Amino acid sequence: MTVTVASEFESANQKYAETFDKGSLPLPPGRKVAVVTCMDARIDPAKALGLVEGDAHVIRNAGGRAIEAVRSIVISQQLLGTREIVVIHHTSCGMLTFSDNDIRTKIRQNLTEDADHIAFLPFGDLKQSVVDDVKMLRKNPLILDVPITGYIYDVKTGRINRVDA
Repeated sequence: MTVTVASEFESANQKYAETFDKGSLPLPPGRKVAVVTCMDARIDPAKALGLVEGDAHVIRNAGGRAIEAVRSIVISQQLLGTREIVVIHHTSCGMLTFSDNDIRTKIRQNLTEDADHIAFLPFGDLKQSVVDDVKMLRKNPLILDVPITGYIYDVKTGRINRVDA
């Protein structure tokens, strides 16, 4: 039998639920903001941004790529009233370490499957990736005209640094 962390999660959740008192929070985020950031385990968006439950929608994916988050942002804006977007990429991101061709080759070798139809969205320039994502959101006709700010999170210091886009 494979050992997993699921039982640890179940135990931790049981303790969490014993004192849980956030069940009456409203569905829309209180601060009316959607945060798009990377799934990297070194980033805790709530702690880094001073958020608590109910404050914001936090949309995470590999690289914090905005194009992959559009569906969630549209839902967040149209159905749940968010009126600001923050895009956060980070230093030492794994998305800086490979190309689409690299991962497609690995998938072909390891899984004997073809992933040529998937854009994995790696990038070679961290600052430019934030600029590109912010500009894409600003130009996207499905995204409301709201404040959109980009940042780079430094995994060594925990600081966010604003990127002008």
